[in-house]
Amino acid sequence: MIPHDRHLVLVGLMGVGKSTVGRVLGERLGRRVVDSDAVIEARTGRTVREIFEADGEDAFRILETEALLDALAEHEPTVIAAAGGVVLRPRNREALRDSGARVVWLAADPSVLVERVRSGGHRPALDDDPAGTLRRMHETREALYREVADLIVSVDGRSVGEVVEAILR
Repeated sequence: MIPHDRHLVLVGLMGVGKSTVGRVLGERLGRRVVDSDAVIEARTGRTVREIFEADGEDAFRILETEALLDALAEHEPTVIAAAGGVVLRPRNREALRDSGARVVWLAADPSVLVERVRSGGHRPALDDDPAGTLRRMHETREALYREVADLIVSVDGRSVGEVVEAILR
C-alpha cells in the first residue's frame, strides 16, 4: 500500500518504464509526477544526450542529484520517476532512505530492455553495444537498487497496467 503522506519513487534501468508507469500512477493516485530526466532537460534547455556529449557523465550525475533532492524536498507527496543512474551516488541512496519515500525498483531482465530501448536515440550510453551496456549496468546497479528498494516489481512480460496494479497492491 502506498502511504498518502510519502513520495513514491520509481528506480530502475533505462527502458523499464519509469516515466510511463509514473504517469499512470500519478493519475491513479491524484499526484503530480516529477520525471527527473524531464526536469534536467527543462532546467538546462538541453537533452540528456546533449549533456552527456558536451559535459560528460559526471556533469549529468550532478544534475541528476539536484533533481532528485529537489523532488524529495517537495512538501506535497509526488510520484518521482528517478533517472536510471540515481543509485550510483551514495548521497542519492542516503537521500532516498532519509526522505521516508516509498521506493519501488522496477526490475527487468537486461535482454528484455534491449528491445525496449532500441529505438530511443536519446540514450547515449547505448550507442555502441546496447545489450552489453545494459547487462553491465544491471550487474553494477542491481545491489544498489536492492539497497534502496522498499518494493521490487518485475516488469518482464507485464503491461503498464499490470505493473501499476502490482505497485498499488
